[in-house]
Amino acid sequence: MSSGFDDKPFHPSPEQQALTDAIRQAMLDPTMRHIGRLAQWELAERYESFAETASYQEFPILLADGTKIDAALSVPRRLAPGQKIPVVIMPAPLSPLGRDSYVGMFWRWARGNYVSLAYSQRGLAGSSGEIQVAGPQDWADGTEIITWVVDNVEAADPDRIGLFGASYGAGTSFLTAAHDSRVKAVAGASAWADLLLSLYENNTRHIKAFEQLVLLFNEDRCSAEFREVIAKIRNNQIDDEVKEFARLRSPSTHLARFNSAELPVLMTTYWHETIFSVPAVTDFYRSLQTPKSLLVQIGDHGNGELPGLLGLPSKPTEMTYRWMDHFLGGTAGDGLEPRFGVRSEYMHNLLSDIHHDSWDTYALPQERYYLSSADEGGRDGKIIAGKPLPGWTRSIETTPGFDTEAFVAEKLVQTGLRERLGNPWIYKTDVIARQHALVWNTEPLEAAKRVQGELEIRLTVTSQATSCLIVAYLFDYDPIVGDAAIITNAPYTLENTPPGQPCTVTFPMQPAHYVLRRGHQLQLIIDTHDTFFADANADGTRVEISSPEGCESYIAVPLHDLSPPN
Repeated sequence: MSSGFDDKPFHPSPEQQALTDAIRQAMLDPTMRHIGRLAQWELAERYESFAETASYQEFPILLADGTKIDAALSVPRRLAPGQKIPVVIMPAPLSPLGRDSYVGMFWRWARGNYVSLAYSQRGLAGSSGEIQVAGPQDWADGTEIITWVVDNVEAADPDRIGLFGASYGAGTSFLTAAHDSRVKAVAGASAWADLLLSLYENNTRHIKAFEQLVLLFNEDRCSAEFREVIAKIRNNQIDDEVKEFARLRSPSTHLARFNSAELPVLMTTYWHETIFSVPAVTDFYRSLQTPKSLLVQIGDHGNGELPGLLGLPSKPTEMTYRWMDHFLGGTAGDGLEPRFGVRSEYMHNLLSDIHHDSWDTYALPQERYYLSSADEGGRDGKIIAGKPLPGWTRSIETTPGFDTEAFVAEKLVQTGLRERLGNPWIYKTDVIARQHALVWNTEPLEAAKRVQGELEIRLTVTSQATSCLIVAYLFDYDPIVGDAAIITNAPYTLENTPPGQPCTVTFPMQPAHYVLRRGHQLQLIIDTHDTFFADANADGTRVEISSPEGCESYIAVPLHDLSPPN
């Protein structure tokens, strides 16, 4: 959940907390005092109507092992005797609010004639027990909660059950759905597909996101197994135990279960997602052989669905209502059929809404753009389409602990929220000291272009140490004013390499959909530090980037004319 706190990106802002508290109090005690408080958000009439049409209560669900799960339940009133209606169950995101994160959604589910239950997973917020990080115990808990609803809510239809969750709740929803055949549809906002790739991309630990997540989990509430994994990741000990821990908790591991059940899957992510791996999400989506839909939006983790969780319009939640209506038979949505395939926004047009039948038709073909040496007397190289450019070497000083002006984002999650508000971070890449970063540019574009799809980069790297980190950034650069905006990025860490030994590496960057104006340039920057990633460079060493014959350095970009997107 996005926030207004600089040092706590997943905490609700004071305004979000106030609205959440006011909605919850109005549902628990629908007196004029509490409902009237919602008038400042123009929600009083909505919750006056909700009180007449649905019940709402909060209570613990006692699991078989004695764990108390903090839950909230809403059931429509005025049902016919014996009438059965669909059920939506919502495991909580990783937020101090726990299941209260979904308070704004209950009125829509009630209006659509759904039984809806939100709960905090064991160890989270008001639930007892230890945090398992969407592990097998959490799947078993999800199954037990489904059984509780079916057994205790007379109107619950056991043949029409759906799961929805955001972030941590998305992972819990997917993994529970994969292991419980009663689930007939699942939707996840800010979803993950491969937990290891999210924590450990291209041999590089995503240390900033990892530490923020651990802080939010609260280590004292984590299981002994999870605490051991935390310690190993901090010590860069990515062994078989860590990999197995992540593998079990990755929806992609259980792909065969999704496909054999033909389980309908809706998932959403972001072009500048900094928590979970976007390439892993698109790979998982592509491999699903089920009814499926993927939404990719401008911004970062949790940005787009936040208004919807509070009961306001958002694409992720509106798509979820349609999804559940289509497969479960309720009426929470707008009456339209869901869009299958890929739906997206391009940077930075928040009003854009592009649709393709599949990821393969959405992602445009790559073209290799080769990297040159710096011109004689110049400080930057060129990015040139066509012929490979061998025979050059460029070097930079490592800067462990020191960021250049090139970085993934100013702040975790919040920089992406600024993008959604039409205010992307502006980089001043001209001021970067070239002894600390290597820069390449295309010629100014003769016409507007779009980058749409997957990107890849190949470099030959030589370090004076046994390990080194490099970070590649692709920018949209305006040479007239010297401003740049980030398109995509990727880190790569060389480990256990003999000092001075060249190593050719090829690795993916985050996919992108970005429109560049006429006269702008693609700008590639490579440096050796970013606070988002764990350092791997020795202080005072140098790193060389070269382009040997047969392994010429390039960046492969799906750069195409700005034709109609469909």
